[in-house]
This record gives sequence, C-alpha cells and structure tokens, in this order.
Amino acid sequence: MEKQDGKRNKKENIRAGQAVGAENTRRKVRKTDEKRTTDACPYAKKCGGCDYQGMPYERQLREKQAFVQKAVGQFCKVRPIIGMDEPYHYRNKVHAVFDIERKRGGVISGIYAAGTHEVVNIDACRIEDEISGAIIRDIRGLLHSFKIKTYDEDTGYGLLRHVLVRRGFHSGEVMVVLVLGSPILPSKNNFVKALRKLHPEITTIIVNVNDKKTSMVLGEKETVIYGKGYIEDTLCGCTFRISPKSFYQVNPVQTEALYGKAIEYAGLTGKERVVDAYCGIGTIGIIAAKKAKEVISVEQNRDAVRDAVTNAKRNEIKNVQFYNADAGKFMVEMSNVWIESEHSKKSAGLRSEEEVDVVFMDPPRAGSDEAFLSSVVKLSPKRVVYVSCNPETLARDLKYLTKHGYEAVECQPVDMFPWTVHCETICLLSRKTR
Repeated sequence: MEKQDGKRNKKENIRAGQAVGAENTRRKVRKTDEKRTTDACPYAKKCGGCDYQGMPYERQLREKQAFVQKAVGQFCKVRPIIGMDEPYHYRNKVHAVFDIERKRGGVISGIYAAGTHEVVNIDACRIEDEISGAIIRDIRGLLHSFKIKTYDEDTGYGLLRHVLVRRGFHSGEVMVVLVLGSPILPSKNNFVKALRKLHPEITTIIVNVNDKKTSMVLGEKETVIYGKGYIEDTLCGCTFRISPKSFYQVNPVQTEALYGKAIEYAGLTGKERVVDAYCGIGTIGIIAAKKAKEVISVEQNRDAVRDAVTNAKRNEIKNVQFYNADAGKFMVEMSNVWIESEHSKKSAGLRSEEEVDVVFMDPPRAGSDEAFLSSVVKLSPKRVVYVSCNPETLARDLKYLTKHGYEAVECQPVDMFPWTVHCETICLLSRKTR
C-alpha cells in the first residue's frame, strides 16, 4: 500500500506543479524528494500518522491541490488551497493510549503504530497542542506514585486505558478525560490535586469508563471529578461548549477560514430558511443564524445536540432549532412534508412554510447516501454548501447532484490537517434555472 501511495504522490506532484506553475520539471521534483528526510519527525517511521513528514510544506499544499483538482475539477473551478502560516501544533484535541513497554516494563503513552495495536511512545508531537502533550507526559509520570496500572488489552487487567485532552485555543480552558477500565480511580482527589499542581491551567477533569473490549476510545459512563465537565471556546465570534464526546474541528485556526468561506458561499441576506445537516454542536448553524431568518439543525449524537442547544442560548441565538435525528431520515421526512405543503400552496402563489433556501451539509468521510441527496433535490434549495473531508466521496456526491438539477459553482480546499494526506473542501452548488 505504501508503495502504491508513493507512486500516486509522484504522479500527482507533477500534475500539481503544472496546476500552480511550480516544480514543472522532473529534476526539481527529484530534488524536493531528496529533502524529505532532512526534517523528519523522530517517530515518523513507527507512528505512520503524518504521511508527509519531511516534505516541505509548500509541496504538501501542491500535492493536496492536485488531489482535489483531480477529484472535483471536472465539476467546477477549484480555487487555490488555503494553507497555514504556522503548520505546527494545531491539534486542539490530543489522545494518548497507555501501555507497558514490553522490554523494560516502564509506562509508555502515545498512539498505535499504523495497522497494529503496538503503542509508539511519544514525548512530543509536532502537530499536537504542546500544553496537552505536556499534561499527558506528566500523567504518565504520576502513575507509579499513585499505583495506577495501565490497561492490558489482552488480559483485560489494569485501569488506565487512554487520556484525552482538549484545549480551547482562544479561551485557554483545558479538559482532561481519564478513560478507565473500571469506575474507581484510587485517591482521585489527591491525583487531581497533584495533576493541577503541575498544570493549574486544567479547568475540568472527567473519568470516562470503558470496560468493554472495543477499539472505541470513550465508553458510555462519565463522572466529573473536577470542574464543570466541559470547556468553552470561541469560533467566528461565537462561543461554543465542548463536551468529551462532542465533535469540534481539531484545527481552530483553519476552521475560521473554512466556516468563513462556507457562510460566504451561502449568500445569506437575513431572509433565508437554512438547514444545517450533520450539525454537531451547532457551529455552522449558530454562526449562520446571525445572518439568516431561520436555521434548522440536525444531529444524531445526543450529547452534541445537548451542547448545541446550550450553545445557542449562550450566544443569544433564538432563530435556530435543533433536532436529535439521523440527518438522512430527517431530510427525507422534511422533503415529503415540503412536497405536500408546496402542492397545497402552489395554486395560491404563496411561498411554502417548508421551503428551504440553503442547505449546509458536512457529512462524515463516507459522504452522504442517495436517500439524503435525493431529499436535498426534493427540497430544492437555491444553494447547497457542501463541506467535505474526503474529495473522493465529494466527487461521487457531486455527480449525483449535478445530474439532478444542480450546478457545481466553485470549490475551495482548506488545509485543515498539515503533514497528513487529508484535505477539507467546501463546494458551492446552485440550483439550475428551469
């Protein structure tokens, strides 16, 4: 697989050079390849998390530009990718798995090596928040004195499985989630005191219980052992509450650019009825509500919806409604209601109360299914703003939408994940005139 990816990258790099007018000869490409190892992360070979380690950042952007161009360029214009000025330590969410080193028996923490369950001990990651990394290292150092053993996946013996740290880059608030194999943390008050002595910036600590043999990090049960159980952060002028299980973009700097472009594409004037599908904790919908008449937001994750409702109140937004439902099923039902309403009011020349002007959609990597896309077509909004973390599934969905009454106008790539192959894109679709 790595060899195939390498071949693909070389081909795409040549196309990328042609697209942006740089590195347009094979000799220059080879010289760039020689630079790949000069600044490599010491964990790169074992970790496998950063596909572009050692590659100059400008070339990473060209690679991603070419990838998006290849995927969706047939549908619309692809604008130059928005990169970062400082593409380091951008992740505001850091997760570490804990284990025992097999040879020496010491506690280690880090991530699983690619394709395995072997833990790579990591002291400092170049893309993760530095404060969060320091907290994880110090938790590792406290385990021995508190006689806390790490969890063994094979035997099911031990206590500490994972640590999750989330930090609000604007607020400075820090959440620490201790994922345990059982609900009892020995000397929890003293542990909290010792950890906060090392890191007074920590504002809340939560014990999450995951007692099942599963690859999932977080379990269902949670107990707050310090603070309020959540953190808050500011994005695009709005304040958002973030709980352990809530989805929140991991790169706040680039999220400002991403959501700013999404709102721009929506073309809101204050008169629009907007649907925010896959809304998470309500970020896009709440930001859009300031410029729209009404926003309907849909999310399947119950915890995220709870946070979204709180976030709307926190920002004094009253023109947004949240629904805890599967986005696809909700949209299908909504489109059926709209069709009935449309038929009843069409003869009178009135605007249907169910009519939708703009749909924001931000699906998972797998993209949307045909049921959801067909419901969008039935609702027939003037504009669809598609936020995608996978250009390939975006291309698949664009193929459907452009065959059913929509025109892809423009696509904007945003580098949300420097040093990895992943790329976020926003695509504007407009309803064709009939």
